[in-house]
Amino acid sequence: MISIENLTRPEKLIVMEALWDDLAHDSVTLSSPDWHAAALQEAECAHAENQSDFISWEVAKKSLRDLAQ
Repeated sequence: MISIENLTRPEKLIVMEALWDDLAHDSVTLSSPDWHAAALQEAECAHAENQSDFISWEVAKKSLRDLAQ
């Protein structure tokens, strides 16, 4: 059996893309949790009332990485 740790980064990306493609064609649908609809509605309302602050994707990624440390 091939160990993931022994794969190169490009090989890992190829495997990941294959998994995503397979999952995308899967007929099983997953429903979102109840809190997700409420969070989306809250964000929509905040945006409609100009109460939302947007940040760039780069800033968001850095923020998330900082939280993970």
